[in-house]
Amino acid sequence: MAPTNTSFLTGTLELIVLQLLQSEPTNGYDLTLRIQAISNDVLNVNAGSLYPALYRLEQRGLLRARWAKSETGRRTKVYSVTAAGRKQLEDQRASWSRFAGALEAILRVAPGEAGRS
Repeated sequence: MAPTNTSFLTGTLELIVLQLLQSEPTNGYDLTLRIQAISNDVLNVNAGSLYPALYRLEQRGLLRARWAKSETGRRTKVYSVTAAGRKQLEDQRASWSRFAGALEAILRVAPGEAGRS
C-alpha cells in the first residue's frame, strides 16, 4: 500500500504522538517504528517531521523528556505524556471525531447531490 500524503500526516502528527506515547513512553526512533507498524506501513514519519513535533510538544508542556540508556547502551531521549498532554489529547480526539464525522457525511453524498442542501 502506498504511504499517506505527508501534508495530511503533518496535520495529525501531534494527535498520533500523544496517543501512542500515552500508552508507553519511548524514544523518537521507536515511535516512528510503532507508527509504521500500527498503521500497517500506511503512515511513515521521517525524523525531519517527528523530532520538531516532539520538540514543540515538549516546549508546550504536553510531553516530558528524560535521558535514558537504550537496549544497545546508547543514550536516548525518552518521551512521555504530561497531564496537560492527556487533556490536549482528549480535546484533539474530540475535534478529530467531529472532523471525521463531517468528512464521512461529505463522502456519502451521491454524485449530483453536492449542490443540494
